[in-house]
Amino acid sequence: MRILVIEDEKKVAAFIKRGLEQESYAVDIVHDGIQGIDYAETDNYDAIILDVMLPGKNGFDVLAEIKEKNVSAPVLLLTARDSVDDRVKGLDTGADDYLTKPFAFEELIARLRVLMRRGGYGLPILKFADLSLDPASRKAKRGDNDIELTVKEYALLEYMLRNPGRVLTRTIIAEHVWDQSFDSETNVVDVYINHLRSKVDKGFDLKLIHTVRGVGYVLKDDE
Repeated sequence: MRILVIEDEKKVAAFIKRGLEQESYAVDIVHDGIQGIDYAETDNYDAIILDVMLPGKNGFDVLAEIKEKNVSAPVLLLTARDSVDDRVKGLDTGADDYLTKPFAFEELIARLRVLMRRGGYGLPILKFADLSLDPASRKAKRGDNDIELTVKEYALLEYMLRNPGRVLTRTIIAEHVWDQSFDSETNVVDVYINHLRSKVDKGFDLKLIHTVRGVGYVLKDDE
């Protein structure tokens, strides 16, 4: 899943990015409100973490503008202000939740999971045919066989399991599994698909990961 973090404090932004990447999220970071609006409107994010105190435009203005332009990603507002008025203003402007600084990363990730679950993410167990993935334990199985996954393999499989039957282009996969700095000329998506195939399909008559020639890949249970 792909997360946009709009945070001007670079140490805080780096802390959030590092933690989210360890949770298998792809993360883009921007440090001012104007650039944050541009990113939010241009790309398809699964959630946005938005600080209130930003240069260029503050978080409330950023929130109002992206909601006016129908950005659908849930927004978690970060604020150093602990007043009721600020929290109410954020929620009234369109934030889905808020978190007061300083915060524990465990609380941030828990709130983020709740927001994404409301949007159709974070289901207890993802299943397709005889393939399953448990986001809570990060365990994958094909039939009775356990599958050991790296961080990126996990993120790739999770994204495919959330989009069964949908043809996923290499660009779309890269955007959701890797970050904004991803090099579109690299073959890393194909390499990781091959790694995943060797773990998911090898030894099974029914193949689940299919190539759509010239386009990308699809998870389906028919030839």
